[in-house]
Amino acid sequence: MAIRNIVRIDQDKCNGCGLCVTACAEGAIKLINGKAKLVSDTYCDGLGACLGHCPQDAITIEKREAADFDEKATHQHLERQKREAPPAIEAGGGCPGMAMRTFKPAAAPQTASGGKAPSQLAQWPVQLALVSPGAPYFKDADIVLAADCVAFAMGDFHNTLLKGHGLAIACPKLDDTAPYVDKLAAIVRNARSLTVVYMEVPCCFGLVRLAQAAVARSGMHIDLQAVKVSLNGEINSVETAKARAS
Repeated sequence: MAIRNIVRIDQDKCNGCGLCVTACAEGAIKLINGKAKLVSDTYCDGLGACLGHCPQDAITIEKREAADFDEKATHQHLERQKREAPPAIEAGGGCPGMAMRTFKPAAAPQTASGGKAPSQLAQWPVQLALVSPGAPYFKDADIVLAADCVAFAMGDFHNTLLKGHGLAIACPKLDDTAPYVDKLAAIVRNARSLTVVYMEVPCCFGLVRLAQAAVARSGMHIDLQAVKVSLNGEINSVETAKARAS
């Protein structure tokens, strides 16, 4: 044991995006119960390669008493991970469900009888809790922030509202929205516009309030629209929303 540099992960700030997991060449960080955690001091060299990959600034380097970094044990740990990991994780590192991806959606939906309308989703992940504010698909983009239920209620969501947009989804009633204002503010600073799509039920309007607070905190002057969708999937209203302090 010695006093040395070691990674510290703030569990309150961590949103479980997993970017630090893939950035750690020593395999010292894992996602456990939705949070990034240092699995062993022995595997952490304290150099902090993971710091710049955390969109929440949840990772710092601290000096404390810790076991010495063991290069041989780390190598054995990595080999063990390779043997135990399923192929999808082995190839990309970390949780495959959180790996950032971009797609090229079909140019137009098929309209012929019996044909299926192709997806207009151009990215992954989509959950606001998991997306990275610095993701390339948010830069200079028109963004849709949609309530989780919208795409199930609205049959033409992809072609009417999602096409050509970056996407984040959230539930203002069930999610822990405490970190969302700062995260959405960081996304907005790189964006052109933000459209909030919410259901007509009263609790869902919280998503609009969240977006207004985020735009205000961002300090940016961008177009902010609120689209209200009925329970049977019709667009009830489209209004310009004003940013307001949280």
